[in-house]
Amino acid sequence: MNKYLFLKNNLKEKYYKLISHKIIIKKSRGYPCGFHSTNKMKRGNRAQVWIETVMYTLIAFAIMGLVLAYARPEIEKLQDKAIIEQSILMLNGIDNTLLNMGGSGNQRTIEISIKKGDLKIDGKDDKIIFEMESRLQYSEPEKIISNGNVEILTKKSGKFNLITLTRDFYNNYNITYTKRDEIRTISRAPVAYTLKISNRGTETYSIPDPCDSQSDPCSDIPLFNAECVGTPPSAYCEYTSERPTIDFELL
Repeated sequence: MNKYLFLKNNLKEKYYKLISHKIIIKKSRGYPCGFHSTNKMKRGNRAQVWIETVMYTLIAFAIMGLVLAYARPEIEKLQDKAIIEQSILMLNGIDNTLLNMGGSGNQRTIEISIKKGDLKIDGKDDKIIFEMESRLQYSEPEKIISNGNVEILTKKSGKFNLITLTRDFYNNYNITYTKRDEIRTISRAPVAYTLKISNRGTETYSIPDPCDSQSDPCSDIPLFNAECVGTPPSAYCEYTSERPTIDFELL
């Protein structure tokens, strides 16, 4: 009996010591029973989720970058093609305006939109030209093709192509800008331009060059009708244009 009580008391004492030791350890770590291991697992799971989120985000950005690197030049080509075709319509529209505006003294105003490139009113060579650089090869290089009365030429320019649209009016009209034979360049703008077109009719020029309608006629000048006016020795040459003068002006 005494031996049994001794063993019982001894086991109780060891049990109380073991329990006290665990409580002291847990208190010294500052966590209640079972909290430390659970919190540690939660923090580990959160860190893993955050790392995976960052990795997936970086992968998504990388894929988007690759797609844009390929797609952006192709999108620009499609946009440039649309601009070129709109510019061809613009030049053919100007052509139709001149055909239908009537005789001397008539005027028309039109709106032109230039989103890219330059429009040139060439009063020296009687042309209207649109030029634009693009990655797009619109037509076969160095070969002129036509769309209506518009001539289209593509030339290589380094990594890009220079696309030129030309409407040549030399045989039909004398083109001027603000009544002068000069070149006016109209560059791209966010808003449309208003362009006034005026038919000034045929023009006559007098040259104080002695002439005789019989023996010494006036010199021939292309696209002008020459006439010797008056009688020698006071006679002079008068030249009348065969083409009406069409004047352009930005408003």
